[in-house]
Amino acid sequence: MAVNLVKGQKVNLVKESAGLRRIRVGLGWDEAQPRKGILASLFSVKPADIDCDASVILCGENGRVVGRSIADCCVYFGNLRHASGAIVHAGDNLTGSGDGDDEQISVDLAALPAEVAKLVFVVNIYDANVRSQHFGMIRNAFIRIVDERGGKELCRYNLTDDFGGMTGLVVAEMDRNGGQWEFTAVGRGVRDASRLDKLINLYR
Repeated sequence: MAVNLVKGQKVNLVKESAGLRRIRVGLGWDEAQPRKGILASLFSVKPADIDCDASVILCGENGRVVGRSIADCCVYFGNLRHASGAIVHAGDNLTGSGDGDDEQISVDLAALPAEVAKLVFVVNIYDANVRSQHFGMIRNAFIRIVDERGGKELCRYNLTDDFGGMTGLVVAEMDRNGGQWEFTAVGRGVRDASRLDKLINLYR
């Protein structure tokens, strides 16, 4: 049975699945149904879809990003595969519609460069400022870790805080501890993060 985490809680992934090597990180969310005003009802105004982008930031033991370029330190919709081949993003979901994971990131823990000691999983709303969107318009956000060997879900973190006004989220972190990896539920909102570089800069 998967471990259901609360904000700030930590779990040792290797203890949950001995010999763990390849994991799939699933992130999901639903767009909250907006309240329809009189004008929207009269003119059938449809709000713009909320485009949430999941990414992973690679950091060293000092907690700072590795490498010099965004391609070195981040896997996201514009850089779907890390140069090492250890991290692969399955692609961008522009609306968050449908059940289950909206975006997935696969990680081969054994193939990660030795300099990588921390993985930070983040989500931001693309063009949030332009579209006047924020995470108060999102519900049912979650992150889950799956052992790719058999599809067993190891842990899940459902984000339940009110993130109104926030355009980015630091969802969770994974830290290398010797030969093991620890997953921590973070759930921290970031106000100005309609571009990914704002989240990356938190770790520069």
